[in-house]
Order: sequence, then C-alpha cells, then structure tokens
Amino acid sequence: MTTYAEFLAGKRVAVPATGRPVGAQEVHPHLFPFQRDLVRWAVAKGRCALFCDTGLGKTIMQAEWARLIGEPTLILAPLSVATQTVTIVRDVLGMEIQQARRQSEATGRIVVTNYEMAGHFDQSNYGAVILDESSVLKAIDGATRRTLTNMFSDTPYKLCCTATPAPNDITEIANHAEFLGIATRANMLSRFFLHDSNGRTTEGWRLKRHAEEPFFRWLASWGMSVRKPSDIGHSDAGYDLPPLEIVPEFVDARYVPPGQIFNLGLKGIGDRAKARRATVDARVHRAAEIVNGNDDQWIVWCGLNDEGRKLHGLIPGSVLVEGSHSPEAKASAIADFQSGLRRVLITKPRIAGFGLNLQNAHRLIFVGLSDSWESYYQCIRRCYRFGQHSPVTAHIVLSDAEEPIYENVMRKEAVAAAMSEKLIANVREFEAAEIHALGGDDHSYETADSRGDGWRMMLGDSAERLAEVESGSIDLSVFSPPFLSLYTYSPTERDLGNSEDPEQFFEHFGFIIDHLARVTKPGRNCCVHVAQVPATVAHDGYTGLKDFRGQTIAAFESRGWVYHGEACIDKDPQAQAIRTHAKGLLFVQLRRDSSWLRPAMADYILVFRKPGENAVPVHPDITNDEWIEWARPIWYGIDETETLNTAVAKDERDERHICPLQLGTIERCVRLWSNRGETVLSPFAGIGSEGYKALQLGRRFVGIELKPSYYRTACRNLASVRRTRQPSLFDATDCGG
Repeated sequence: MTTYAEFLAGKRVAVPATGRPVGAQEVHPHLFPFQRDLVRWAVAKGRCALFCDTGLGKTIMQAEWARLIGEPTLILAPLSVATQTVTIVRDVLGMEIQQARRQSEATGRIVVTNYEMAGHFDQSNYGAVILDESSVLKAIDGATRRTLTNMFSDTPYKLCCTATPAPNDITEIANHAEFLGIATRANMLSRFFLHDSNGRTTEGWRLKRHAEEPFFRWLASWGMSVRKPSDIGHSDAGYDLPPLEIVPEFVDARYVPPGQIFNLGLKGIGDRAKARRATVDARVHRAAEIVNGNDDQWIVWCGLNDEGRKLHGLIPGSVLVEGSHSPEAKASAIADFQSGLRRVLITKPRIAGFGLNLQNAHRLIFVGLSDSWESYYQCIRRCYRFGQHSPVTAHIVLSDAEEPIYENVMRKEAVAAAMSEKLIANVREFEAAEIHALGGDDHSYETADSRGDGWRMMLGDSAERLAEVESGSIDLSVFSPPFLSLYTYSPTERDLGNSEDPEQFFEHFGFIIDHLARVTKPGRNCCVHVAQVPATVAHDGYTGLKDFRGQTIAAFESRGWVYHGEACIDKDPQAQAIRTHAKGLLFVQLRRDSSWLRPAMADYILVFRKPGENAVPVHPDITNDEWIEWARPIWYGIDETETLNTAVAKDERDERHICPLQLGTIERCVRLWSNRGETVLSPFAGIGSEGYKALQLGRRFVGIELKPSYYRTACRNLASVRRTRQPSLFDATDCGG
C-alpha cells in the first residue's frame, strides 16, 4: 500500500524525469560549467525547456543534448538559423549535423531543418525533437502549432529552447507545456489560474495567490529560466553585457489621418497601418542619412516591402532580404553580412528576428515599429547578446504621429523586465534543487500544540497528527472538509483541497477517514458537512454540478463506515445568487431561458456510524418537539449568518473568505449524537467553530488545523468560551500561536 509520505510525493506538482542520468565526464569539455549543468539536467529530464537568454549558448547546449540523449534527433529552427546551427556545432563541438529540407535527404543521426519544412519529415524516424527559438509557437498560426504538437505527441524526448518568458505570458508557457506533453492549456489554467476580468494578463486570467509557489515549482520542474549563469549558482565572469543606447527620433511627416482636419491620435491597428504607409518616405530618408553617416555595419529592420526596397536603393553596400526570396538566397545574403562582405542588412523581424547571431554588428535601426514588444526585443538581441564587446546603439525612426507606438513598446519593455526579474526570483530556489537533484519540498510545514479548559488544538496535517489521538477515544466527529478547490486557501500539497481531480482528493481523504475510524468509539457517529460542487466551462468544459455528496458517501462506505443518514439544510436562493452570481439562479435567466435554471445548492450533514455496539447510550437534552423538527429530512431554521468572525483569520492571499460551519448546524449534531462531558473531534477545525459550540454545550474538544492563521484564531476562539465545569485532564496552557 502507498504510504502517506509516498502519496504526498506523488501529489507534489512537479514533472518527473523520463530521460537518463548523465555523468559530468560525459559532457563535452568545451561547454562552460553552467552549460554542462543545464545539459545534464535536460538529458535526465527527457522532456523540458531551456528558457535561456540570448548569447548563453542554446545552440551548443541543444546539440550536446541531442548527442547525449542517444536518439535520432530532428531539430526545427527558424529560417537561416539552421545553417548557422550546422556551422556553430561543427566549429565549436566538432560534431556534424546534417541540414535537410525533406525526409529523403536526411541520412544523419541529427538533422536540422526550418519550421516550414516540418511536414516533409516522418516523425516516426526520430526518438527526439528539438524546437530552436521555440517562442515561435506563439507567433505561428494555431493550425500549424497544433500540427507540430500532434506530430510529435508520441516522440519520447523533446527539448524547447528560447529566451526567458514572462510569468504572466500564459500563451507562451501553455504552448510549451502542451508541446512537451506536460499539461494542456485547460489543465494548467484550472490548476494555477483564476479567471478575473481585472487580472494582469491580456487573457483575463491571473495566477492564484496561493498558487504562486506551486506554479513556479512546477515551471522549474520542466523549464530552466536563466538570464545569466549566476541564476543557477555559477559565476557571471565573461557574461557582462556592454552598454545599450536607444535613440528614438520622430520625423515631422505632417501626417493627418484621412477624414480629419487635425491628427487626433491613432486608434487601433488600422490607424497605425495607415500612418506607417503614409510616412514611408520621411522615415526612409532619415534612416538612410543615419546609416550612411559612418562605415560601420548596420542592421536595418523594416516592416513594409516599400520601406526595404527604398532603403536598399539609398544605402550603398546593402543587401535586402525579402520574404519572396528563396531560402538559399536568404541564407546566402545573411551569411555575406555576417562575414563582412555586406555592410548593411535590410530585412524584416519575421525573417531574421529570431535565433540568428548577428553580433558582428553593433548598430541597428528600426524604420518604424509595431506594437509587439517581443518582436522589438528579439531584433535588439540579434546583436545585443553575451559575446558582444562593443556598445550597441539602436535608432528608432518614427513619424511624429507614431510616438504613441514607441511609448507603448517602452512600457511593455519595463513590464517585461520587472516580470522577468520576478520569474527568476521565484524559480531560483526550485531550479537549484532541480539542478543539484535535491528534489522539491512542500512549503514551510509547521506544527504546534495548544491546550485549554476542556480543549486541545493541534497545528498540522490531519493525516499525520490524528495518529497522536488515542484509539477509541472520540465520541463524535463534526467537520466540514475542504472541497476540491485548488490553491484557494494554501499552497501546500498537504491541503486536501489542493488536489488535481476527485480521484486524488478522495485518495487523500482516505488517509483521514481511516484515522477517524480508528479513533472513534464503536457504534458512534461522524457528521460530515458537504455541498455539491459547481462545474464550470473554464475548469470542466461544461456548466453543471458534480456529485461531491455521493462521492463522500462512497468514500466512507468503502472504508467500513455505515452510511447512517443525512439532513438537507435549507438555503436562501437569493442570498446564494447574490454571493455566487450563479447563472441558474438569476432573475434575468428566468426571463431569458429557464432551461438553465436550477434550485439553490443545499448543504448536507452526512451521518456515518462506526460498526459495533455503542457502550454508553447517548441521552440528548432535546424535547420531543425539537426532535420532531430535527427528524425532518430537511433542516429549516438554520441561520446562515450565525458563524464565528472570519475576518481576523483571512490570509491576504486567500482567494475566498473562509466559510465556517453555521453554529446552529453544529449545535444540532452535538446535542443529538453526544453526551455532556464527551469528546468531539474536528480534523479540519478551521477557526474552531465546532469546538466553540461543543465547549458551550459542555463537551470536550480536540481539533486539528493545517493553516497557521486559522489555528491561531481557533485557539483564541476556544479560549474565549466560558465553561461552568471544572478543568479536566486537558491542562490549561498558553494558547500559543
């Protein structure tokens, strides 16, 4: 049987290794120490990503990964990068990589081609695939991306290489996870993110506050995010970037949008495109003056064919690379520029903006800009990269009407820099553990004990701390388990609610149910508060309900408990509609289409009995009239607002307010199924509601709570109860916390 420790290890959100361990002596000696560590990790991982900044040597690392993985490998790269890959790997590692455009030409063990030719290869011939500059997954159309993902879905070993993503770039991270076979976009979102129209992403999703640690640990378990060697504990010697100067220039093009007397600003992509086309001459002539002002090599980035062709005519010694040129012509022209045969390279970001090493130049100029920060960043990084020794100057020539575009890109630059810093700061510890094979661990796990007049509170994991409760010592249990709701109240895998699916949830719950059976006296009861769980389109693909109640009954019965009965607790539908905005309860839906309407979701008290004879009869202090009311299958009259104060316990990262069990519900359970002086247990004590009421009713209480802030509040609540009975075996001590 699986031990609890083994179960927690399996529940931990991390991607297991599927490759093979590699000794340090097996890695090519030319690689720097940080590169050797990354390659060894990637080979052991088998399916992973190297999110490494430009100039850190992704080309040689991916080639060494292909050699060590030992399988026929296909490398997909942007156009012109394939040729560069062959040259770098041959010159640096002395390794031969074959460049081919179709399967019939591919005879080598490691083959490189460009993305556009992927469909001409038979993936079944390859045990490994590498995506070079894999951020193109975000740029290519959805059909091509899905084709690549499906094409290599059964390939055992996969490696993606690109620059460091921003942690809020859901598209890029999800695309990589899907291609690598680690998680679907829907799975990633349902686990770590919350749909929020005010979220800090363009897609309306934000990272759950309690999910930050699990998310970054998960990301580090399959993707190494590295901006410089020190991010993974190595020296940055030799990896200092030279100064970078950005020089914006706004030419007076006297542009006025069609149909306007004055330029009132650019609104949307259409206005931006019109302004760019209308100001070509002014921008091109100014750019040519700048480039012709010295004899240095220049990279000229344009976005329109007219821009490129006019610049080519105005700049002597230039070479123009257009999309209509053959792959061979493009590669030849870029090689001439890299070797110095051509002084100026004129091209578009989508042609040469990804992957190429153009650090032979240290001057570049943008003849216009789009609003894409990614495009801008990649173009800068063609020459501003580790290994560049000269200061880099980037001119940006725009019309005066296009100044808002520049401001937008600079704003995105600042945001991206801050988010990149945040990503590295969050994953550094987990990456170090991955690199040094230390393994992940859960968040700081605390335990503590507090006792008072008739009560004991334990801080910790119920599946472990229940072992400290004497067998057959509990007369009644009353509690509300955490429902399946990932990272709502805590980041730890010890949290029952932080389960991937109902199967994992009830496997976890099973450890606690077994303990409950051990500590409960024969013939006595366990009262479990539950409600049905909503299914949503965002998380489940449909709108409806999930039968949490039925699954809980099945879980207790499978572990030997007798399903004894239940009470359905009446709920106010209007209060529920206001709180949840559930579509099925709204007045507007009543008028629009009542097929979507449903009754409000009730609460239930499920009563389970431990088999055996009850040694001490329970004599409840209730009247016949009360019994007539409480014997009804529906409990009416429970005040939904009669709960302990929750505000003092709420963690600022909690996604929802804690929902304590109503004191009226607890009172009925305690009075019906226990005697005065007996012991009531709650393994999910929260802020101590069950104990608070049990003490008021003359019972003793044992509670366990995982979350420190709730535990401390529970201690204060329990200590506040004034009891008339004499102190028992529970010695009064300081509340702790």
